[in-house]
Amino acid sequence: MFAILGILSCVGCGKTTASKTPAKPPEVEVASVVQKDIPIPSEWVGTLEGYVNAQIQPHVTGYLITQDYREGSYVYKNQVLFEIDPRPFQAALDQANGQLAEAEAAVGEDTLNVNRDIPEAKAHAIPQMQLETDQEQELGAKATVQAAEAAVEQAQLNLGYTKVRSLIDGIAGIAQVQVGNLVTPSSVLTSVSQVDPIKAYFEIGGADWSRVAGKIDPGAASLPSRMQPIPLQLILPDGETYGDTGRILFADRAMDVQTGTIEIVGAFPNPQRILRPDETATVRAVTQVLRGALLVPQPAVTQLQGSYLVAVVDADNRVSIRSVEVGPQVGTLWVVTHGLEPDERVVVIGAEKVQTGTVVAPVPYTQAAEGD
Repeated sequence: MFAILGILSCVGCGKTTASKTPAKPPEVEVASVVQKDIPIPSEWVGTLEGYVNAQIQPHVTGYLITQDYREGSYVYKNQVLFEIDPRPFQAALDQANGQLAEAEAAVGEDTLNVNRDIPEAKAHAIPQMQLETDQEQELGAKATVQAAEAAVEQAQLNLGYTKVRSLIDGIAGIAQVQVGNLVTPSSVLTSVSQVDPIKAYFEIGGADWSRVAGKIDPGAASLPSRMQPIPLQLILPDGETYGDTGRILFADRAMDVQTGTIEIVGAFPNPQRILRPDETATVRAVTQVLRGALLVPQPAVTQLQGSYLVAVVDADNRVSIRSVEVGPQVGTLWVVTHGLEPDERVVVIGAEKVQTGTVVAPVPYTQAAEGD
């Protein structure tokens, strides 16, 4: 609170003439009220997720014989991650090839019979029914060949599926199975996440949504857009600001009626793969700009029983204590919405020395880069 400084007079005794020594004006640090446009950021808690997350599952059932990747390493699309014992599938392929050969041989025999029967049937050497029967057998044999070819193709696919490959480029996770385990198509062997870029999911309230809704264009990633982008900043758990700026990809289709929020999905470049899925971070974005805002250093504002007071120094270096209304704090500054005028001087350091009417010796406030 602002203190009252008393000035004591010293009076002499006897015949000595009384004298008064003027009190030295207290020295205070002052700053001018600055007027400028101020961007006001909002912050939300976000969760990071891979841009694409792929669960790696086998197509066939078998025993796992090798793990061909290093957990936590970067893998590429179609890179072999696991191998399943191929011997049963090789045997199935050999059997399918044998059945195909038998079916093709049967077609050849039936075709010979049909070709022999045609002239004999014309010469009435054999009944017409026998020709028709042989023709039907030929058609059936050809159908059997087609089925055998499909079986061979399926057997080849199953043999190829014994090499379990990555579906995308990305970071491979910890293996969920061990060599020697029996795995099935329902088994999750590991997961691979594309992390450059990486997505950030966060929920914003209705007030923020009304300010940014008109600037979100879900097609901006691939189509020219007239909408202004909304740069995103990421504040890491250690308080540091992530070096690359992100952008909003899209918003969910509906508000959550229980929380009054809507989910937003953003994306951040992650070339060094520092950011990882399921990490929690704070997402910050400028959602509004205060035009012509009046700013003072935060120490210039004194809070007293719910009121906000500022010591203003006039042209004669005389102080007046003034009640003001304040807005948001921006960095080390405080927005004053009522009670001050641009370029007025306020006491930043030394306000406890003054009251209304005090004459002061002002010096410039020395805090570096205030308001930058």
